[in-house]
Amino acid sequence: MSFRANLQYLRAQRNLTQERLAMLLGVSRQAISKWESEKAYPEMDKLLMICDLFGCTLDDLVLGDVSRPAASASAAGSSNVDSSAEAASPLAASSKTAGIIAPIAELAQDITGYDEHRRRFALLIAGGVAAIIAGVGIGNLFDSSNSILGATPLNDFLTFLCVCVGVIAGLAMLIPGGLSRTDFKRRHPYVEDFYTGEDRSRELRLLVIGIVGGISAILIGIAVTVYADDMLGVSDGWPNAIFLLLCAPGVFGFVYCGMRYSLLNINAYNKAAEDDRKEHAGEQDFYAKLTGAVCGIIMMIATLIGLCLLFLSPAALRGDWSTGVTSMFWVAWPIGGVLCGIAATAIQLFKDYRER
Repeated sequence: MSFRANLQYLRAQRNLTQERLAMLLGVSRQAISKWESEKAYPEMDKLLMICDLFGCTLDDLVLGDVSRPAASASAAGSSNVDSSAEAASPLAASSKTAGIIAPIAELAQDITGYDEHRRRFALLIAGGVAAIIAGVGIGNLFDSSNSILGATPLNDFLTFLCVCVGVIAGLAMLIPGGLSRTDFKRRHPYVEDFYTGEDRSRELRLLVIGIVGGISAILIGIAVTVYADDMLGVSDGWPNAIFLLLCAPGVFGFVYCGMRYSLLNINAYNKAAEDDRKEHAGEQDFYAKLTGAVCGIIMMIATLIGLCLLFLSPAALRGDWSTGVTSMFWVAWPIGGVLCGIAATAIQLFKDYRER
């Protein structure tokens, strides 16, 4: 059999369309079509990826008959090529010995590096959020009313510095995390589900540990602040710092374990990639545009309100940023985020109603 016939046979065995095979190999559908019409030939790295994906040897794929790997291997007589292909793919040896294509369940492999990406993405996002919270917590140690340094002009500067360092550290993880996610989805718009039931059970146990540990850390922080307020009469400064510094690992556990578990849903990943592909092809959902526009307007209004509270309130004009509504200027953004969530949910419900 020719390479063309072998590739078509392997696709048929796995019920893979040209488009899905192209997604798995990181090439265009047109490339697969050219390979199967013998108008082009894949490069060596793509040939090895095909061998890994289907559990066949390079010799069988290029020169032999993948439907009869044992027979074609002996006929070809290229033991060096066989051994190199088997070393690249452990499944190849087993399929060659058995004389048949390995079962579909055995062939599911992480050839795209999705699992490593999933763990790193969750770590960066969770670490970024925790870093911002920890920066604010450390800044509270220098609260002007109860600073660990006592009354000193450096308190406000150190508080601002700690918050800035926390935000910068957080963004240094959040931005690369988001960019890596976008790049991975661009390079691998389709990922074959290779996770087993044991993998999902292990991640579920990790999620439970993360939730329990996170809740425990936050409750300890609350207990510290209540004790400091009721027993010591201290409500600002180090109690808030301890609370936020305990919240940081708690939130890290929630986000990291939650993301790791949710990203096991390969079907959702593939569906999102398919939706993105349709949008780029000119089929962008009107309701998605509407949601983006509404949320953008809400956050612009929240930003204007926050800036007005910070710079144009009577207290701010007097140069006092620690009292009154001026000290609560940041509340505008969380409220804006909540309103965005409500608006997006309402638009989605309206869309579902119209589609029914």
